[in-house]
Amino acid sequence: MARNKFDVDEKLESSFSFDHIKRLARYLIPFKWLMFATIGLMLLTSVLNMLAPMITREAIDVRLPAGDKKGILVLGGIMVAIYLINAVIVKFRMVTLVKVGQSLVANLRRDIFKHLQILPFDFYDSRPHGKILVRVINYVNSINNLLTGGLINLITDLFTVVIILVLMFTLSLKLSLITLGGVFVFGGIIFAMKNKQRRVWQDYSAKQSNLNAYIHESICGIKVTQSFSREKENQRIFETQCENVRTSFMRAKIIDICNWPMVETISTITTCIVFLVGGADLLSGSGAITTGTLVAFVGYVNMFWTPVLSLCNYYNQLINTAAYLERIFEVMDTPATVEDLPGAVEMPPIKGDVDFRDVTFAYEEGVNILKGLSFSVDRGKTIAVVGPTGAGKTTIINLLSRFYDIQGGEILIDGENITRYTLRSLRSQVGVMLQDTFIFSGTVMDNIRYGRLDATDEEVISAAKTVCAHDFITTLENGYYTEVNERGSRLSVGQRQLISFARALLADPRILILDEATASIDTRTEQALQTGLARLLKGRTSFVIAHRLSTIRGADNIMFIDGGQIVESGTHEQLMAQKGRYYSLCTSQYELG
Repeated sequence: MARNKFDVDEKLESSFSFDHIKRLARYLIPFKWLMFATIGLMLLTSVLNMLAPMITREAIDVRLPAGDKKGILVLGGIMVAIYLINAVIVKFRMVTLVKVGQSLVANLRRDIFKHLQILPFDFYDSRPHGKILVRVINYVNSINNLLTGGLINLITDLFTVVIILVLMFTLSLKLSLITLGGVFVFGGIIFAMKNKQRRVWQDYSAKQSNLNAYIHESICGIKVTQSFSREKENQRIFETQCENVRTSFMRAKIIDICNWPMVETISTITTCIVFLVGGADLLSGSGAITTGTLVAFVGYVNMFWTPVLSLCNYYNQLINTAAYLERIFEVMDTPATVEDLPGAVEMPPIKGDVDFRDVTFAYEEGVNILKGLSFSVDRGKTIAVVGPTGAGKTTIINLLSRFYDIQGGEILIDGENITRYTLRSLRSQVGVMLQDTFIFSGTVMDNIRYGRLDATDEEVISAAKTVCAHDFITTLENGYYTEVNERGSRLSVGQRQLISFARALLADPRILILDEATASIDTRTEQALQTGLARLLKGRTSFVIAHRLSTIRGADNIMFIDGGQIVESGTHEQLMAQKGRYYSLCTSQYELG
């Protein structure tokens, strides 16, 4: 199923497993001693709290009948001490959980981002970037409480329930069994709702992802939106997405909020039955139960349902968060299909011989873009690649940099298959300059130095001069230290391309790829740029893709690509003499010009 639209719900490719929880729990390992200390203190507060009904029983059955005022004051002092200790421990717990929770979020988000850095282009081609962003930000935030406060409360609540049950059974077996009967009824209802609850929260996460994808798309395309006066239509789409999120959230929340009324109802009915049965025994005078015992037992019943509700809420939180965990780990488990092969070595300094041997490639299974493509390029030569849109020109250079892996054949540099080398060492020697330039937020100097952080200012300036970017950079308010906005919105398209060109050249690649690199540069600047590049290209293997054919006349060889194959090949003069596809392309361009 295609997942590259903001209004298409993503379907999970794997079902939820409690292994996801175990995997998430590993992020708590660095904080285990801090967590153990917090759990220990929380267990202490549970024990102290559970003493309260026993203290009450002692006061009612023993101290009051005996008129022991001093004993009652002592018991009151113990109660005050318990509440003060609880207050100190609660403060410690809150501070600890904030620290651990934020560290956990940071570490999980770090691992997601790290994995995103190595995923191949086809991962980003197949889904809106907003749907990736929502996983890194929103979904990670949503699971913060699951392993910090939720986990600690789970352990302390389980401990509390067990201790209370033990104390309740020591007071009255009959009344304890009545209370457990209410718990089993409540647990059965909750378990029966589990699958429905998980599905509605999955639906909510999908709708939330859609909304985030549309917001991201709208912000990136705001200039186009305003140019075509599409504000009202976009607002309508946005409101539809918001309504979908609201509706799915309310549907999920309605199921959640049923828990509290159920607990209240079942606990109230159970307590009433305990009062009726216990009161009947008390009135019968059988001596099976005393007034203090009944009061203490009811106190424990009230205390018992609080952790039971907390455990239920944690279970609900686990089910709800499952939808987020599934999508987070789906991304983290997405294989990096383009990666270093076992035994990959560092690529030595290359000379620049390139061979494509019977290369077959398809973005989608069964639809080949390249079909048995073969050609050779000698070191230091400039190869121009031309042809109609969709012919496979950009695909060729993407494969040379190994942004995608081929399905058949092999690609060699200096006679060695490029899969033998690590991706980092390969790409560090292949410079790529694309038409769709990307300028990062920061200074002009930082952007040019992006691919070679150890370059000096003088080397950056030299590269800028080579590509004729120096003159316009020096006219900026702070020259090379001028801050540019994200995507370089303060710069013209031509200026952004020149900066990107300087960035590629500064990396000093042995193979240089220019993909429509001069498409947005005016003719005068382009002429100066070609002069500056002549010295740089000498001795380097270069691939040039250009629709503006005047820029490739001097290429050592021109390949006309169509249908994933080379249909013509030769110098400009040779191809013009053939009067074939290249000739028709040139003459039609001149006529249009």
